[in-house]
Amino acid sequence: MWDDVKALNAAAVTLAALVAVAVAGGVVAWAVRQPAFAFRDVVVTAPLSRANAAHVEAVLRSELHGTFFTLDIDAARAALREVPWVRQVALRRQWPSRLEVTIDEYTPLARWNDNALVDADGNVFIADYDGELPQFEGPDGRAAELAGRYRDFRDVLAPLGLALSGVRLTPRGSWSLATSHDGGTLAIELGRNDPAQRLARLAGVYARTIGAMVSAGTKVDYVDLRYRAGFAARVPGFREKLPKKLA
Repeated sequence: MWDDVKALNAAAVTLAALVAVAVAGGVVAWAVRQPAFAFRDVVVTAPLSRANAAHVEAVLRSELHGTFFTLDIDAARAALREVPWVRQVALRRQWPSRLEVTIDEYTPLARWNDNALVDADGNVFIADYDGELPQFEGPDGRAAELAGRYRDFRDVLAPLGLALSGVRLTPRGSWSLATSHDGGTLAIELGRNDPAQRLARLAGVYARTIGAMVSAGTKVDYVDLRYRAGFAARVPGFREKLPKKLA
């Protein structure tokens, strides 16, 4: 090989090319880390409704390591998603030194079990919220099902003047509702089988049964729909009058 001039020239050219590529790569790696390519404008594209702006700013300051070329977008996005109320994050680089941050926040639908919230899509998240919300109780992994059922039940109850304030699903699949109206509260037991059909059956007779009793001043606080052809209602303090004994 050492006597082959063509082979030696080809090897030299190849080696020179590799050295040039390595040097160029080193120069590029050095250049993209220079302060000239650092972000100078970091903009949150829309006002935040619930997420704490100071918290978001602190995360951005701590996570924006690198420059326009070297920023770890995935790491920054993951860190921002840990901020309470942040549902999704989009980061967009704009040449030469601008970073746009778009934050999609959760909208709470209900409280979930002991210490969480749930949105309309059934996403469970942890955040502080002082407003009034219905209460959902159910097994882990069933929040989306409760959110969907809540909307269906609410639409049936609203024309009856009943506001749905709670939905409970037991581990065995039994449904129960908490409602409120001008005269107080009404608990509704739906059971496991065909809860929507059972609630629709109550809605069809509510005005001339429970509604009529409430309008007449009789308090009803519980309805059990787990009967094939009817339902049971509880009137607090009601005592059946026994017939008088004949003398």
